[in-house]
Amino acid sequence: MKANIAFLPGDGIGPEVLGSARTVLDAVAGTFGHEFQYEEALIGGAAIDATGEPLPAATIDICRHADAVLLGAVGGPKWDTSKKRPEQGLLAIRKALGLYANIRPVAPHPRLAAASPLKAEVVRDVDLIVVRELTGGIYFGEKSRRETEDGLVASDECTYSVAEIERVTRVACTLAQSRRRRVTSVDKANVLETSKLWREVVTRVVGDEYPDIVLDHMLVDACAMHLITRPVSFDVIVTENMFGDILTDEASVLAGSIGVLPSASLGDGAKWDGRRIGLYEPIHGSAPTIAGKDIANPLGAILSAAMLLRLSLGLEAEARAIENAVGETIDRGVVTPDLSAVTTQPAGTAAVAEAVAAAAAVRPALNSRR
Repeated sequence: MKANIAFLPGDGIGPEVLGSARTVLDAVAGTFGHEFQYEEALIGGAAIDATGEPLPAATIDICRHADAVLLGAVGGPKWDTSKKRPEQGLLAIRKALGLYANIRPVAPHPRLAAASPLKAEVVRDVDLIVVRELTGGIYFGEKSRRETEDGLVASDECTYSVAEIERVTRVACTLAQSRRRRVTSVDKANVLETSKLWREVVTRVVGDEYPDIVLDHMLVDACAMHLITRPVSFDVIVTENMFGDILTDEASVLAGSIGVLPSASLGDGAKWDGRRIGLYEPIHGSAPTIAGKDIANPLGAILSAAMLLRLSLGLEAEARAIENAVGETIDRGVVTPDLSAVTTQPAGTAAVAEAVAAAAAVRPALNSRR
């Protein structure tokens, strides 16, 4: 297979972790006989510095013509006082590509239990996925700041339509059908009108279209508590934009480090067994204080590359080869300093990437898909 991958390194540690993902992708391509071409483009702070815009038109064009998009990270204190923020580029690319469903799996590797602040028995056997609505809600609502008699007042509008809730619910339910057939819808329906609508629509869609799915509703504050006290009870969580953003960062403690969690952002027509355009990125930020020090954890970016192979290119065996190689590398204790609880000799970013690439290149050759 020949595939064109839009390559968006971004800011901070983004170029390092994305370079690691490319190292692994190239190893898998060599073993399976694929050809992956990468077209690099600007986004975030790097784009602001070069063009004055967090998402240049040229970047959108490159992404729209690619088979998939791989992104590093955006942001940093350098642009805190800038009129245009790097994060605007991330929101804009999701909107431009129509990517409304963010898929964030959380399945901690057993050895990483020692790196979690939670007890080992709490994180044991956790295997959940958060489906986060990505292009609606408060992040995209009208914003204002105004002077009043009592001083400065700011507001952010949160808006959701029935159609937006329906489509992300269908993604969550379709995903749950290939798992344990349980969906937990998270909202704040006891207070917010958008959440009341969210609960009504999710209830109707699941009842009318997915009779095999067990649905339960949970308030977001309760979900935040249960993610830490009984995370094994969750299968698929579906929630709105801001809640999903916060809950998945919280869920990273289950995995031992936010650096190991991948994500996929998908749009209309997203399926789990064919080629679909998507944007793939680790869930962590740009971590500018450790950029260039060869200590950033590349596993989230590498596992995002595995999701790219599976969901956009339909290469299941290749995706599994990467995932197995990550597991083998962790078992060997070849991990970055953020996971130092599981090793006495932490490795650098590049060394971890090379270890995963070597394992991925050998493992699939023993069980070729052709």
